[in-house]
Amino acid sequence: MFTFKPMKNALLLALSLTAGAYTVQAQAVKPANAVTKVAGPAITFEESKYDFGSVTQGGMVDHVFKFKNNGTQPLIISNIGVSCGCTTPEWTKDPVMPGKSGTISAHFNSAGKMGMQNKVLTIESNATAGSTTVALVGEVKEAPGAAAATAAPMEAASAPAIKMESVKMESAKSEAVTKEETMKMKSKDDGTKMKAKTKKS
Repeated sequence: MFTFKPMKNALLLALSLTAGAYTVQAQAVKPANAVTKVAGPAITFEESKYDFGSVTQGGMVDHVFKFKNNGTQPLIISNIGVSCGCTTPEWTKDPVMPGKSGTISAHFNSAGKMGMQNKVLTIESNATAGSTTVALVGEVKEAPGAAAATAAPMEAASAPAIKMESVKMESAKSEAVTKEETMKMKSKDDGTKMKAKTKKS
Protein backbone atom coordinates (compact mmCIF):
# COMPACT_ATOMS: atom_id res chain seq x y z
CA MET A 1 0.00 0.00 0.00
CA PHE A 2 1.38 3.46 -1.01
CA THR A 3 1.84 6.03 1.84
CA PHE A 4 2.16 9.83 1.69
CA LYS A 5 3.79 10.18 5.12
CA PRO A 6 7.42 10.69 3.98
CA MET A 7 6.32 13.30 1.43
CA LYS A 8 4.12 15.02 3.98
CA ASN A 9 6.99 15.17 6.49
CA ALA A 10 9.35 16.57 3.85
CA LEU A 11 6.81 19.21 2.88
CA LEU A 12 6.27 20.26 6.50
CA LEU A 13 10.03 20.43 7.06
CA ALA A 14 10.48 22.67 3.99
CA LEU A 15 7.67 25.00 5.12
CA SER A 16 9.04 25.34 8.64
CA LEU A 17 12.55 26.12 7.32
CA THR A 18 11.16 28.83 5.00
CA ALA A 19 9.10 30.38 7.82
CA GLY A 20 12.14 30.34 10.10
CA ALA A 21 14.26 32.12 7.47
CA TYR A 22 11.62 34.86 7.08
CA THR A 23 11.49 35.35 10.87
CA VAL A 24 15.29 35.77 11.10
CA GLN A 25 15.27 38.18 8.14
CA ALA A 26 12.44 40.26 9.68
CA GLN A 27 14.38 40.57 12.94
CA ALA A 28 17.57 41.60 11.09
CA VAL A 29 15.90 44.48 9.22
CA LYS A 30 15.75 47.69 11.32
CA PRO A 31 12.81 50.06 11.04
CA ALA A 32 13.42 53.04 8.70
CA ASN A 33 12.94 55.57 11.53
CA ALA A 34 15.27 53.78 13.97
CA VAL A 35 18.04 56.07 15.30
CA THR A 36 21.44 54.63 16.04
CA LYS A 37 22.71 55.34 19.55
CA VAL A 38 26.02 57.19 19.66
CA ALA A 39 28.63 56.58 22.35
CA GLY A 40 28.81 59.75 24.43
CA PRO A 41 26.49 62.79 24.08
CA ALA A 42 24.87 63.40 20.66
CA ILE A 43 22.55 66.12 19.35
CA THR A 44 20.06 65.49 16.53
CA PHE A 45 17.69 68.21 15.27
CA GLU A 46 14.22 67.64 13.82
CA GLU A 47 15.11 70.42 11.32
CA SER A 48 18.35 72.32 10.80
CA LYS A 49 16.88 75.17 8.72
CA TYR A 50 13.65 77.14 9.14
CA ASP A 51 12.31 79.14 6.19
CA PHE A 52 10.09 81.92 7.56
CA GLY A 53 9.02 83.01 4.05
CA SER A 54 8.82 86.82 4.09
CA VAL A 55 8.41 89.47 6.76
CA THR A 56 7.91 93.24 6.56
CA GLN A 57 10.93 95.28 7.64
CA GLY A 58 10.82 95.80 11.41
CA GLY A 59 8.85 92.59 12.00
CA MET A 60 9.94 89.83 14.39
CA VAL A 61 10.47 86.13 13.58
CA ASP A 62 10.38 83.53 16.38
CA HIS A 63 11.09 79.83 15.90
CA VAL A 64 11.81 76.86 18.17
CA PHE A 65 14.33 74.24 16.99
CA LYS A 66 13.74 70.88 18.74
CA PHE A 67 16.58 68.42 19.31
CA LYS A 68 17.14 65.03 20.92
CA ASN A 69 20.12 63.51 22.72
CA ASN A 70 20.69 60.25 20.81
CA GLY A 71 23.84 59.51 22.77
CA THR A 72 24.63 57.47 25.85
CA GLN A 73 25.68 60.37 28.11
CA PRO A 74 24.07 63.71 29.17
CA LEU A 75 24.25 66.50 26.57
CA ILE A 76 25.14 70.02 27.73
CA ILE A 77 24.90 73.11 25.47
CA SER A 78 27.54 75.59 26.66
CA ASN A 79 26.97 78.45 24.20
CA ILE A 80 25.21 79.49 20.98
CA GLY A 81 26.96 81.92 18.65
CA VAL A 82 25.01 84.05 16.17
CA SER A 83 26.00 85.54 12.81
CA CYS A 84 24.27 88.86 13.59
CA GLY A 85 23.25 90.88 16.65
CA CYS A 86 19.72 90.91 15.21
CA THR A 87 19.31 87.25 16.24
CA THR A 88 18.90 86.24 19.91
CA PRO A 89 19.00 82.60 21.06
CA GLU A 90 17.58 80.92 24.18
CA TRP A 91 18.18 77.24 24.94
CA THR A 92 17.74 74.38 27.41
CA LYS A 93 20.39 75.08 30.07
CA ASP A 94 20.01 71.84 32.06
CA PRO A 95 21.81 68.67 30.90
CA VAL A 96 19.66 66.72 28.43
CA MET A 97 19.68 63.06 29.40
CA PRO A 98 20.10 60.26 26.80
CA GLY A 99 16.86 59.78 24.85
CA LYS A 100 15.43 63.09 26.09
CA SER A 101 14.73 66.28 24.12
CA GLY A 102 15.51 69.99 24.42
CA THR A 103 14.85 73.23 22.53
CA ILE A 104 16.61 76.25 21.07
CA SER A 105 14.46 79.36 20.53
CA ALA A 106 15.66 81.84 17.92
CA HIS A 107 14.35 85.43 17.77
CA PHE A 108 15.15 87.52 14.67
CA ASN A 109 14.53 91.29 14.56
CA SER A 110 14.31 92.48 10.93
CA ALA A 111 14.66 96.22 11.71
CA GLY A 112 17.22 97.76 9.34
CA LYS A 113 17.42 94.57 7.23
CA MET A 114 16.37 94.18 3.59
CA GLY A 115 16.28 91.32 1.07
CA MET A 116 17.20 87.65 1.56
CA GLN A 117 18.44 86.67 5.03
CA ASN A 118 20.39 83.64 6.33
CA LYS A 119 20.86 83.89 10.10
CA VAL A 120 23.09 81.05 11.36
CA LEU A 121 23.19 79.87 14.99
CA THR A 122 26.27 77.82 15.97
CA ILE A 123 25.60 75.40 18.84
CA GLU A 124 28.58 74.61 21.05
CA SER A 125 28.11 71.56 23.27
CA ASN A 126 29.85 68.49 24.66
CA ALA A 127 28.45 66.41 21.77
CA THR A 128 30.90 63.85 20.39
CA ALA A 129 30.53 65.30 16.88
CA GLY A 130 31.44 68.82 18.09
CA SER A 131 29.59 72.04 17.22
CA THR A 132 26.62 72.09 14.84
CA THR A 133 24.48 74.78 13.20
CA VAL A 134 20.85 75.69 12.55
CA ALA A 135 19.59 78.65 10.51
CA LEU A 136 16.68 81.02 9.94
CA VAL A 137 16.20 81.91 6.26
CA GLY A 138 13.73 84.16 4.47
CA GLU A 139 13.16 87.57 2.91
CA VAL A 140 12.69 90.97 4.54
CA LYS A 141 10.45 93.23 2.45
CA GLU A 142 10.18 97.03 2.60
CA ALA A 143 7.31 98.41 4.68
CA PRO A 144 4.49 99.85 2.45
CA GLY A 145 4.84 103.48 3.66
CA ALA A 146 8.64 103.40 3.82
CA ALA A 147 9.19 104.44 0.17
CA ALA A 148 6.91 107.49 0.49
CA ALA A 149 8.46 108.42 3.83
CA THR A 150 11.95 108.24 2.32
CA ALA A 151 10.95 110.29 -0.76
CA ALA A 152 9.41 113.18 1.25
CA PRO A 153 12.61 114.19 3.13
CA MET A 154 14.58 113.92 -0.12
CA GLU A 155 12.16 116.29 -1.86
CA ALA A 156 12.29 118.65 1.10
CA ALA A 157 16.09 118.57 1.06
CA SER A 158 16.26 119.31 -2.67
CA ALA A 159 13.77 122.24 -2.47
CA PRO A 160 16.20 124.69 -0.75
CA ALA A 161 18.84 123.81 -3.35
CA ILE A 162 16.43 124.70 -6.16
CA LYS A 163 15.53 127.99 -4.41
CA MET A 164 19.22 128.81 -3.91
CA GLU A 165 19.88 128.12 -7.59
CA SER A 166 17.06 130.47 -8.68
CA VAL A 167 18.36 133.16 -6.26
CA LYS A 168 21.84 132.81 -7.80
CA MET A 169 20.39 133.13 -11.31
CA GLU A 170 18.36 136.22 -10.33
CA SER A 171 21.45 137.69 -8.71
CA ALA A 172 23.52 137.01 -11.85
CA LYS A 173 20.81 138.58 -14.02
CA SER A 174 20.59 141.74 -11.90
CA GLU A 175 24.40 141.92 -11.82
CA ALA A 176 24.46 141.73 -15.63
CA VAL A 177 21.75 144.44 -15.88
CA THR A 178 23.70 146.67 -13.48
CA LYS A 179 26.90 146.24 -15.51
CA GLU A 180 25.00 147.02 -18.71
CA GLU A 181 23.48 150.17 -17.20
CA THR A 182 26.90 151.22 -15.91
CA MET A 183 28.36 150.78 -19.38
CA LYS A 184 25.54 152.88 -20.92
CA MET A 185 26.00 155.61 -18.32
CA LYS A 186 29.75 155.56 -18.89
CA SER A 187 29.25 155.79 -22.60
CA LYS A 188 26.84 158.75 -22.08
CA ASP A 189 29.42 160.42 -19.83
CA ASP A 190 32.10 159.92 -22.46
CA GLY A 191 29.78 161.42 -25.10
CA THR A 192 29.06 164.45 -22.90
CA LYS A 193 32.77 164.94 -22.27
CA MET A 194 33.47 164.73 -25.98
CA LYS A 195 30.78 167.38 -26.69
CA ALA A 196 32.24 169.65 -24.03
CA LYS A 197 35.73 169.33 -25.49
CA THR A 198 34.38 170.10 -28.96
CA LYS A 199 32.65 173.30 -27.73
CA LYS A 200 35.82 174.50 -25.97
CA SER A 201 37.91 174.06 -29.04
